[in-house]
Amino acid sequence: MIGIWWYFLYYGGIALACYLLGCFNGAVIVSKYILRDDVRNHGSGNAGLTNFHRTFGGGLTLVVILCDVLKAVLAVLLGSWLFGGNPMLGKYFAALFCLLGHMFPCMFHFKGGKGILSGGTIALMIDWRVALVVWGGFLVLVIVTRYVSLGSLWAGASFPFISWYCYPEIRIVVLAFLLGGLVVWQHRGNAQRLIHGKERKLSFHKEKEGGS
Repeated sequence: MIGIWWYFLYYGGIALACYLLGCFNGAVIVSKYILRDDVRNHGSGNAGLTNFHRTFGGGLTLVVILCDVLKAVLAVLLGSWLFGGNPMLGKYFAALFCLLGHMFPCMFHFKGGKGILSGGTIALMIDWRVALVVWGGFLVLVIVTRYVSLGSLWAGASFPFISWYCYPEIRIVVLAFLLGGLVVWQHRGNAQRLIHGKERKLSFHKEKEGGS
C-alpha cells in the first residue's frame, strides 16, 4: 500500500511541477506586468505568441519566445531525468503536463496560449526526426500560405503519427496523441475560419486595434 501511494506521489509531483512550469506564460506575464495591458484583451483574446506579436510587436516578443521555450526545455529535461528507466516516456509525460499548464494556467484563470512554440520546442527536445516532420511541415505551410494556424494544425496532427513511427510503445503513443490532440483542439476555431476563408494571414507588423 505504501508503495502505491509513493508511486502516485512521485509521478503526481512530476506532473504538478511540469504543469506549473507550463503556467509560466510569457505573453501574459510580459503584457500584464510589464506593458500593463493584458494581451487577452486584444485581438483573438489568445495568450499566445502570435496574438502578442500582432498586438504589441517590438522586442518584447523575444522575451515571450524565451519564456515559452525555456519552460518547455526545463519540463522535458525534468521528465527525462526523473523517469530514469525510460527517459523517452518521461519526456512525453512531462511535455503533456507542461502543455496543459501553458494552455490552461491556473494562475491566469485557465486562459493561456495554444501551445505552438512550447510544443515545437518539445518536438525538438524529443527527437530530431519528430522535429523535422513537425517543424518542416509547419514552416512550409506558413511560408507558402502565410497561415500560421494551418502550420499549427499540421504540427498537432502530425506529431502523434511521427512519434508512433519513432517510438511504437503504447504509453508513448497515447501521450503523443493527447499532446497532438490538445494542439488541434486549441486551433478548432482557426480551422473553422480557414474553411470559411476568414482566417488572418501572418503579418510582420503590429496590427491596429479592432482586428478579430
